[in-house]
Amino acid sequence: MTGYSRLFSPLEVQELTLKNRLTMAPLYLGYAGEGGKVTKLLLDYYRIMAQSGVALVVVENATVDHPLGSGSNRTIRADTDENDKGLALLAAAIKNEGALACLQINHAGRFAGTEEPVAPSAVETFGRLPRTLNKKKLNTIVDKFVNAALRVKKAGFDMVELHGGTGYLLAQFVSPWTNKREDEYGGSLENRQKFPLEVLREVKSAVGDFPVGYRFLADEWLPDGLKLGESAQFAGALADGRVAYISVMGGTYESFFLPEVVEKSKNAGYMIDLAAAIKKEVNVPVITAGRIDTGALAEQVIGSGQADLIGLARVLWTDPEWPAKVKQGRESEILHCDPECDTCMQLVMKGKPAFCVRWPHEKLHAWKDKFE
Repeated sequence: MTGYSRLFSPLEVQELTLKNRLTMAPLYLGYAGEGGKVTKLLLDYYRIMAQSGVALVVVENATVDHPLGSGSNRTIRADTDENDKGLALLAAAIKNEGALACLQINHAGRFAGTEEPVAPSAVETFGRLPRTLNKKKLNTIVDKFVNAALRVKKAGFDMVELHGGTGYLLAQFVSPWTNKREDEYGGSLENRQKFPLEVLREVKSAVGDFPVGYRFLADEWLPDGLKLGESAQFAGALADGRVAYISVMGGTYESFFLPEVVEKSKNAGYMIDLAAAIKKEVNVPVITAGRIDTGALAEQVIGSGQADLIGLARVLWTDPEWPAKVKQGRESEILHCDPECDTCMQLVMKGKPAFCVRWPHEKLHAWKDKFE
């Protein structure tokens, strides 16, 4: 074993024990079936991710309200009893391989793949003008988050994560760029953070001691968007609400493709500074992600106190043996994601299941055959 003692040390997250500091960060790859069904492809994929040796696998972006809150027709559904069996199979596939299982639940808001999306305010989104949510509809959405969280718990997952990242609905309320409301949910940060805090409070009230994590947008990387100064205050409010952890990220669909953000995202550990800033403000575990592709960097992040946990997304997808190779001193054998390649992103944007062109020829063809 290598000298990465901190990286492979356990951590308590509320009542759960994570066997090491490695988690799989949520990553949408289009592996659910049409209508958000749990497919054999999805089960196979998450079984492999759990076999990797990470302590926690966070399944991506399950909608609380289809189709109004779904990013696409291949977004996993957590809003219907018809998917309960599939969700239970998904939780079991992960837990049977020795990892804790978490399902991220979400409402896409203005980024939903529907003709009439909804949002805090009518701010144009890629040529579409979303409808402004009224108070009655907000209460309905809170209920939908609660019902989805209860469904996650019933399915056998170990925890649930509220998706407040990527510029989706919960983040849209906090952002001064997308929230132009003049009622009690708009204006000051105290008002803008009110809706996601209501969701957190009501979900926690419903699920009891079941841990509730939060995917957290620290900086939109937009001139008029949310910045660290305000997001750090919001993180403190989430911690006061007894969130289980805060999983920190930066950027939205409106900034991901800006030239300066594209260049930033090619750098190893490009979001660590965001997590470190949030870590200073809260007393709950913080997850950082963003091309943390070497054991040395991951160990340094944990050892320096910049974050408590490492989130691996494309790093782990490209090479599911990354944790084992790091632990066993075989880092020279790691298959690394190419920062100049965006094939997987282009496939997802076209509504197709993603694959990695870096995979060995045999694996690539075997995996692509599963799409048929």
